[in-house]
Amino acid sequence: MKYNFLGNTGLLVSEICFGTMTFGGRGFWEAIGKIQQEEVNGLMKAVVDSGVNFIDTANVYSYGESERLLGQSVKDLGLNRNELVIATKVRGRMDEKPNSIGLSRYHIFNSVNESLQRLQLDHIDILYVHGVDNRTPVEETMRALNDIVLSGKVRYIAVCNWPAWMVMKAQGIAERNGWNKFIGLQYYYSLSGRDIEREIVPLALDQNLAIMPWSPLAGGFLSGKYTREGQASGSRRETFDFPPLNKDKAYDIVDALTQIGDTHNVTSAQVALAWVRQQQGITSTIIGAKNISQLQDNIKSVDVDLTEKDLQLLDELSALPKEYPQWMVERQNTDR
Repeated sequence: MKYNFLGNTGLLVSEICFGTMTFGGRGFWEAIGKIQQEEVNGLMKAVVDSGVNFIDTANVYSYGESERLLGQSVKDLGLNRNELVIATKVRGRMDEKPNSIGLSRYHIFNSVNESLQRLQLDHIDILYVHGVDNRTPVEETMRALNDIVLSGKVRYIAVCNWPAWMVMKAQGIAERNGWNKFIGLQYYYSLSGRDIEREIVPLALDQNLAIMPWSPLAGGFLSGKYTREGQASGSRRETFDFPPLNKDKAYDIVDALTQIGDTHNVTSAQVALAWVRQQQGITSTIIGAKNISQLQDNIKSVDVDLTEKDLQLLDELSALPKEYPQWMVERQNTDR
């Protein structure tokens, strides 16, 4: 397993991050996975044995069950806490009470305390804000995040799913006030969803922010289970068709993944994950799994090195259409 520096922190994380969204299966989340403690322990043992040290969860995954199962697994397996980098998130609605949602100081502090109890930990290594809260000023959120870091309950802060301008606004507010800044970005990125290349990736490269892609297999669509001829039964997208994608274009990508996989004697999923790993700015790719076989297949993607020819074929099939001002910027810089 290779380890990469997490932005400017000096912290090393595995190039694969294990995501726990399949843990629990409470409520809406059952469509994604409903793994319980015994299976969770088996997956976590395989994860740690493979050299993965980066674990990702969220308070909202199965409304706290994912965190609880993860924390119990660390305890059951006797894992060394100091060898794990554990991330969780705050923002999503946890129940119907009026303040059980958002990025207010009130909810951030309450949420961190509750996450720590479920995880059975005394600190969270990385706390992500899980999305935009339009009703709370960015300055209020950044002040609260700085203070939660100073409390010792959180080591680093990071962000998911914000537009680039809002991330830079937050970084500017934090720098002006001498507060802790975001150190990384968790965003959807796959061969069938390359939107972050427009603004988020340039931002990350300019500011030395780590990028942790979620759903690198596009909700399983690029795993090899889905072809124009049909799909495997029991697949996640049967009941949870997310993230959205252009399926006609995605089928062309799947065909290419199969072709390249046959050449390298690896699976389509491994090729898709290898492509994400080999893109600029990527620090650690988040994978999920419902069983040991799926997990081990995904982890083996770190051994796949795509050739320039492979990358060119996949880039051409999955390329984003150029939008303004991108095409004007490129045009005007031809003479520089």
